[in-house]
Amino acid sequence: MSSKLKVAGWVALGAVAGALTTMQLQANARSSLSPLPLEEMQQLAAVFGIVKSDYVEPVDEKKLINDAIAGMVSGLDPHSQFFDKKSFKEFREGTTGRFVGVGIEIGMEDGLVKIVSPIEGSPAFRAGLKSGDLISKIDDTAVRGLSLDQAVKKMRGEPATKVQLTIFRKAENRSFPVTITREEIKVQSVRAKVIEPGYAWIRVSQFQDRTVEDFAKKLEEIYQQEPKLKGLVLDLRNDPGGLLEGAIAISSAFLPRDVDVVSTNGQIPESKAVFKATPDDYRRRGGEDPLRRLPIALKTVPLVVLVNEGSASASEIVAGALQDNRRATIMGAQTFGKGSVQTVRQLGPDTAIKITTARYYTPSGRSIQAKGIVPDVMLDETAEGNVFAALRTREADLEKHLNNGPEDEAANKEREKAREEARAKLEAESKRNELKPLPEFGSAEDFPLLQALNQLQGKPVLVSKTATERKAEAKPAAK
Repeated sequence: MSSKLKVAGWVALGAVAGALTTMQLQANARSSLSPLPLEEMQQLAAVFGIVKSDYVEPVDEKKLINDAIAGMVSGLDPHSQFFDKKSFKEFREGTTGRFVGVGIEIGMEDGLVKIVSPIEGSPAFRAGLKSGDLISKIDDTAVRGLSLDQAVKKMRGEPATKVQLTIFRKAENRSFPVTITREEIKVQSVRAKVIEPGYAWIRVSQFQDRTVEDFAKKLEEIYQQEPKLKGLVLDLRNDPGGLLEGAIAISSAFLPRDVDVVSTNGQIPESKAVFKATPDDYRRRGGEDPLRRLPIALKTVPLVVLVNEGSASASEIVAGALQDNRRATIMGAQTFGKGSVQTVRQLGPDTAIKITTARYYTPSGRSIQAKGIVPDVMLDETAEGNVFAALRTREADLEKHLNNGPEDEAANKEREKAREEARAKLEAESKRNELKPLPEFGSAEDFPLLQALNQLQGKPVLVSKTATERKAEAKPAAK
């Protein structure tokens, strides 16, 4: 294939729901195929003139134009956006696994930024921040009302500069300020270990530039310890996505050569493509196959893939490819449902837009947009049940998300009602008892991992009694 679609997920102070993004950085945007609407353009010019002349204080013209572009693009869907000079630099840094910040993986909970995990060795880690901590203020700005991207931007900055975070720690029912000095953070996207003789766990937290090479290296180390590996758990929980070529490569590590991994389809010709389990579709141009040294036994070793509501985009591609090719048992919770492709088109040397250009499909032709991958085996996140699952936001909950037909308002209201009920229940429980944070992924207390190991060993699995499939909002569009 002459041109490869790449995916670039936001990696800033941690993982934000990853964007399946084609890095086609072009000097100019595509020219319009239809004439501009003259009357509307005149209105835009008139508004520009009125704001410039009549606003209460002088307004920078460039800012007005940038804001107009940003509003035009962001009004399309949650994943299309305008990049100014600063945000475009941050976006490009995102795929490298390096950024300047405090060093936390984050999400949103009840309108606040939730620390999913501090990155080991980072300033946040050294400052004692913990998984489950909530950030209520960044310097003097209240977090409630900010988007995750806006919060990320405020926490990022230049090396050696300081940022003050106000932390609410549920377990101690108190808030306190922490001043952290920003550093360059290097994210390790792959972790692995032998769980017990014959069985191993490998976790991919993001799909970055070095992920495939690190993945192959970790698997080689596992096979050195366990040359007769009996079973493997591939952990994609809370993996927001990243580079598409990484998703194709990791799928290819377990699949027969040349089988379909994922396809894309959209309005422009370059968005119509099929990607297969072949080095031509995942190795860098002119580079060697990063999987060339992996043992052939990896193609047939019993495999379980763990996913949850935070598994999005590229990680959903891997889960869907392995599920459709009947190569693995998918276990956990229904995934995020990010099934769209964003293309980055450069407007100038330092600015660009990221715009949705296609949907992606699993090998069997499924579009998982606003639905996600449904596991073969549903699991709760703890032995006591799902503590925070109902509060987690999925693609279908995002405003203006891309759908495949008429919006189901009743389903939207039902989801919002369920979240409010779950939030009230958690608040009541937190007043009566101390809520335990979820165990670290890969730890001895990791309930889904223990069930995955039981599955590989032929032992009874404690299947969720409450989890049900979350239906798509409408029938899929014709491919």
